[in-house]
Amino acid sequence: MFLAELLERTGLDVLDHLDRQVTVPVIDGLQAQGDLLVLPLTLLAAPAWRGGWWDLPPEGCELVRGEAGNNPHTLVADRGTCRMTWWPNDPERLAIAAFDTTAPAWLIHPEHGATGVAPGAWFVRRQRELRTRLVQRRQMRTGVQETVLIAD
Repeated sequence: MFLAELLERTGLDVLDHLDRQVTVPVIDGLQAQGDLLVLPLTLLAAPAWRGGWWDLPPEGCELVRGEAGNNPHTLVADRGTCRMTWWPNDPERLAIAAFDTTAPAWLIHPEHGATGVAPGAWFVRRQRELRTRLVQRRQMRTGVQETVLIAD
């Protein structure tokens, strides 16, 4: 599917510099779109959900929005082919949603364009990074690592 066709079907848009005549790839494996990672659901040790599964609405579902309130990552799929749930029980506390799709689902982002996710069961999580900050302790400077979430 071409990006232009996907955008027309969903009513979503991307930035002008992106080529709308490009074929959107459908990936059957780990993938990233900016700060979001899509991974096979089997990688979660013992999936448990804090809520039930529901059908993805025709207009899709915004998974994450950037810190400034713009640039959403939106999951879309054909009607009746995708169901999802919020807040999978992830020991690392990075997973934000899980979805199960019988046909390709699509992640659309204004800056990144779109990527397709092959049929299967997947979870979406935020990316994290370690950074070192200097801490003053008893006249001694030491580096302390902390985990932070990546923001658009």
